[in-house]
Amino acid sequence: MTPQRMDEIINQHFQYEATDDVAGVVGSLADRVEHEVVPSPAGMQTDKAGIARFYKMLFADLKGEKVTPLRRLYGEDFVVDESLWHGRIENGRIFRREGKSGKVSFRLLHVFELDGDKIKREQVWCDLAAIQQQLDS
Repeated sequence: MTPQRMDEIINQHFQYEATDDVAGVVGSLADRVEHEVVPSPAGMQTDKAGIARFYKMLFADLKGEKVTPLRRLYGEDFVVDESLWHGRIENGRIFRREGKSGKVSFRLLHVFELDGDKIKREQVWCDLAAIQQQLDS
């Protein structure tokens, strides 16, 4: 698969996330999928219904304003995406700051593994220290 095609798949997934489209996000995933956000109270998810519940919580708690792409690295069937997320956290529970809210900016690192036109594995690492520091100030 070409990097251009990988970009199309990942960018469409990000568009679903940006528009709080749970059905679109889940539809972009392979039937056999692994989804994990580090840190997350949900842990590793392999069930699409569980992933949908996670995204509903995420979309209620985070209101994105802008994402600044920093770099992408490509392999035969994977993409590593680094970006800066800017927006508002309505409830910091996913970041171990239950009830805290505020404007934040933090780095995100996504690792995607692809199976054809679907995402078979998505791992996301958030800069937890930066998030907590901003929510605590």
